[in-house]
Order: sequence, then C-alpha cells, then structure tokens
Amino acid sequence: MTKRMVSLKDISKACGVSVATVSKALNDHSDISKETKERVREIAEQLGYHPNAAAQALKTNKTNNIGVLFVDEANSGLTHDYFSHVLDSFKKKAEQEGFDITFINGDKTRNNMSYLSHAIYRGFDGVVIACVDFSDPQVDELIKSKIPVVTIDHSFFNRISIMSDNIKGIKDLVTYIYEMGHRKIAYVHGYENTAVTQSRLASFYNTLQELGVNVPDEYIIGSPYRNTEKAYEATKKLLDLPDPPTCILYPDDFAAFGGFNAVREKNLRIPEDISIAGYDGIEIARRISPRMTTIVQDTDKIGTMAAAKLIDLINNPKGTLIEQIVIEGTLEKGESVGRIETEG
Repeated sequence: MTKRMVSLKDISKACGVSVATVSKALNDHSDISKETKERVREIAEQLGYHPNAAAQALKTNKTNNIGVLFVDEANSGLTHDYFSHVLDSFKKKAEQEGFDITFINGDKTRNNMSYLSHAIYRGFDGVVIACVDFSDPQVDELIKSKIPVVTIDHSFFNRISIMSDNIKGIKDLVTYIYEMGHRKIAYVHGYENTAVTQSRLASFYNTLQELGVNVPDEYIIGSPYRNTEKAYEATKKLLDLPDPPTCILYPDDFAAFGGFNAVREKNLRIPEDISIAGYDGIEIARRISPRMTTIVQDTDKIGTMAAAKLIDLINNPKGTLIEQIVIEGTLEKGESVGRIETEG
C-alpha cells in the first residue's frame, strides 16, 4: 500500500490553524510568531511532512539537483578507477549539502538533446564536467551557458576547475627514478591531446632536461589511457630497441599492466631487469607484486573540492571566485622501480 504524502491541510488540522498560516510558518514569514512557527514545524516533523521538491523549485528557482557530465571514450564507465573515486567523493559531499546528482546522458545516439538542453530540461542548479572530449562543441556550448559549471582535470579561463597537480606528480616520479640510478627512461604517455597529457609530457621532458638526461625520440610513444593492449605493444617496441630503456613510465596504472605482461613475456623480471612506473595510485596497483611505483592522486580531495566549489557557485554566484585549484598527489615508491648502478 502506498503511503500518502502529508499535505499542508493535514498540518493545519493537527495545529488548529489555517493552511495559509502553516505555509507562512514553514517559509519563515515575519508576520507569524516564533511560537507558532515552532509548533507548526514540530507537528510537520511528527507527521513526516516533506516539501514537494517541484513546488519548492518553482518558488526558489532551485531544484537541489546537480548534473554530472561524464563521457568515457574507453567505455569503462564508472569502473574507471580514478574517476569513479573522484565522483564518489563528489556525490558524498553534494548529498551532505542537500543536493542530489543525476548523470547527463552522454549517448548521443539515444536522444537528440544536447548536453545544455538536457541540463535545462532537468533544471540542474549546476553541472560538474569530468572525463569528456573538451573540444566537443556541445561541451563548449554548456561551458558558455549561464549554468554554474565546475570542470575536473581541464581548465577554462572563465570557469572553476579542479586539477590534479600533474606537473609536480611527474617531476616527483621522474626525480625518484633518476635517484634510483636510471638514465635511460622511456615514457608511454597518454595519446589524447588533453591538458593532463600536455602537462605530464612537458614535465617529463623538463625534469630530465634539468637533470641533464637526454631522451631519444624512440623512447616516447603515445598510447591511449587505460588501454593495456596498446601499452603492451608500446612496451614490446621499447624492449626491442638496440639500446632499450631501463625504466618505462605509463599513462596510468591500468595501462601499465599491459607493460607488465610484455616484460614477463620476454622472461624479464621487474624490477631486476626492467623497471616500470604507473600513475594514479589505483587500489589494485598497490596490491600486485611487485607493488607499483606510482603517483597516488588525492581523489577524495578532488571530488570533495569540486562539489564544495560548485555548491558555492550555486548559492553565491556573485561572491565565488573563479579559480583553478590544484590538488597535489603523493609519490608511492612501491617496488617496481629498482636501483641500478649509475652510468653517469
């Protein structure tokens, strides 16, 4: 049997006051006494009254609903280790602040609505954008709209963005590898032309230049994020070079598993014969043997900060600073990078 919604009329009967008085008391009108407001609210709570969300939205122009635009080209969806943790912490923070979250349909074959149309149709108070093709005209349309938006891992000059510190992350990782004696360092980097890829690749070159280490062109190979097959192929190419590297970096921990497979197929040992490093710090990378050397991204802080900033923007649009917030990760030394004798 369906439980009937408690109405203002029910509360007015229980309190012995008019429906108008109940409405004014619940909406904190100044012409209602403090005692009446307290009594009405107490009775409303006892009866289990919940304001109708749609009616509230009409009064306040707020739905307390946030849209999440997440379009993962690799189709790993919410099994995407990094973004699933970021969005989980985003969801927890949003719900603590009284907001629900709804995913914006990224499958354009299933409906003809643009991302902006979907956001307007759903009446979202704001939208968080993560893991999309930021050059997509539909994303650009949403970014340029009046809807409050926060982006994760991509920055626009007029929007708040929450970024992982990719430059420092790669610098810390490469410096550690250098300190372990490695001078022949290869990088199977993210293939996509994103801010994350550009920052990491530039930081890789810059750090090795500062350390006085030369990087042959054949040591640099583009490969999609989270693609073990392409990482496996890239690793085979690197291992077959006349002068192969002693350490290989990968775009992320998941892709690095492809590297592990290629190394073991050649009957080489990690880290005794070849060293490997990932990026992200996903749970499984810290449980395999040898434990992966990686940068652990602070997914909890990234997600929580994205939610906090978006809610600030929704509640205080004029007073919220439009800024880029950078969240540092931490080096997990692990066991997959071995020490070798320095050649110079």
